[in-house]
Amino acid sequence: MTVNPDYLVLLFATTSGASGDQLGSDEKEIVQLVWQVVDLATKKAGQVNELLVKPDHIELSEECQEVSGLTEETLTEAEPLEEAIEQVIILIQSVLTENTFYLCTDGQLHIRQVLHPEASSKNILLPECFFSFFDLRKEFKNKFPSEGELKDLNLQKCFCYEPALFVFIGHQFSFPEKVNDKFETGTCSKMERVDDNTVIRARGLPWQSSDQDIARFFRGLNIAKGGAALCLNAQGRRNGEALVRFESEEHRDLALQRHKHHMGTRYIEVYKATGEDFLKIAGGTSNEVAKFLSRENQVIVRMRGLPFTATAEQVLQFFSPACPVTDGSEGILFVRFPDGRPTGDAFVLFSCDEHAQNALKKHKDILGKRYIELFKSTAAEVQQVLNRYSSAPLIPVAPSPILSVVPPPTFVPPAAAVTGVRDCVRLRGLPYDATIQDILVFLGEYTGDIKPHGVHMVLNQQGRPSGDAFIQMRSADRAFLAAQHCHKRSMKERYVEVFACSAQEMNIVLMGGTLNRSGLSPPPCKLRRLSPPSYAFPHGTAVLPAGAVLPAGAVLPVEPAAIYPSQFLLSPRALAPTTAFYPASNPLYMNYTTYYPR
Repeated sequence: MTVNPDYLVLLFATTSGASGDQLGSDEKEIVQLVWQVVDLATKKAGQVNELLVKPDHIELSEECQEVSGLTEETLTEAEPLEEAIEQVIILIQSVLTENTFYLCTDGQLHIRQVLHPEASSKNILLPECFFSFFDLRKEFKNKFPSEGELKDLNLQKCFCYEPALFVFIGHQFSFPEKVNDKFETGTCSKMERVDDNTVIRARGLPWQSSDQDIARFFRGLNIAKGGAALCLNAQGRRNGEALVRFESEEHRDLALQRHKHHMGTRYIEVYKATGEDFLKIAGGTSNEVAKFLSRENQVIVRMRGLPFTATAEQVLQFFSPACPVTDGSEGILFVRFPDGRPTGDAFVLFSCDEHAQNALKKHKDILGKRYIELFKSTAAEVQQVLNRYSSAPLIPVAPSPILSVVPPPTFVPPAAAVTGVRDCVRLRGLPYDATIQDILVFLGEYTGDIKPHGVHMVLNQQGRPSGDAFIQMRSADRAFLAAQHCHKRSMKERYVEVFACSAQEMNIVLMGGTLNRSGLSPPPCKLRRLSPPSYAFPHGTAVLPAGAVLPAGAVLPVEPAAIYPSQFLLSPRALAPTTAFYPASNPLYMNYTTYYPR
């Protein structure tokens, strides 16, 4: 959009932390706002104005004190940010009256990395003028493309002796930078080309976070339409990761500077990702899904646990009249297996957030004879769930006679695993960059009680740390004490939960199953169920470790992954040369790290 402003307002922000190219990267608060009005018609600049801002935490870095000359004492009587912004706008408007003006800054950081993120974290509504501005560096580059970049602008050069007028003689300020004021949902085709230099991976998100929460975390940067995709685990639940696609490489690079910034009390890790990664999560090819998501600016709610006989009319009746569904039955998408059988999941559209919030109040209400779970969802989550259920099975379904003709070898864990002795501990909520050494330091005095090969780091299906680890202890007593004394201790600004568990529970999780308050769930597979409501496992020949002695009356369990012949399993990831007590047969996926105490 072309504009023709009457005035420019040169704006400069100082934080209590880093300055220059690192401005805003340390999440420090604004302590100073400086501005100057420039009349583009007469090419004259007004006086330089300064306003101090009182941060929530008055603690100035040495760099800030050196660059700005401020002291902590001078900030105690200053105004907080919200009132300071209001005061700046009032003073500017008193000078310019009805004339149009645009902000102009030294680069992108003052607006995108400082003002917008802090205003968002403090729930401050910024005036409209903060959503479009001119970047002095880019304007200089456009005027003098052969002069290189303008890298060393500072407060004195910007605001003294009619700033920039000597540089921009005859220059027309016509194309301002835009800051998106809201995140737009949308769809993405698997055939779409996504630039690798525009995508990041965010990790450590709270499980209940939505795409709007992600957009708020990256406030000030322009996310592409439908560019926030939450990742799901093998059970279809959010795993704390998201892939985010930005409008340009410049904004992606600014997003990387927000590594370990906070969302609430959690810090979020930000890494580079690829366009292929994004398409795996957000891309879809189903016409039915594309039609369902074509209605823009709708709020999506996911239903889970529906009766298999549920109809669209029953769903509409479940939500009405306080929260009407958009377009009636057309606003409901049931998730089905490839053969048409319902999965018990559905997605529902609502026209506004108010209707969606009213709908979410029905969480665990009864439909038929089942309670229904409700969650706020995203377009990318719709794509992932539909892709998971509609895709062909990863493992071909073997005819039933083959299972009886070719009995698989069955792994039997040691006696401790069979008896269910809780001589292991589980660590949950580890930082994703935690190492074995970090874990040993965390356990402190209990490090000497770890068995050889006894530290196991759990990875997700992408081969990245999941935030969980299992530790095998020498006795159940030491495991209990470790869990009691180390529970909710901090590791790298995160508290870590510590629980006692058995080796059998550890084995199931390391084989891809889950362990939660509801009990154990076996590793996921896409084969049809053999005998509802529970699986029927053939009894193969038990393989015992040398020298193992079973207690009287012990029942040898059969691992779920062992019921399929090896030729029907996926090729496993290469394993480390030493294992603790994992089966030699091909698992669906396995991950661990071992520790050898001296």
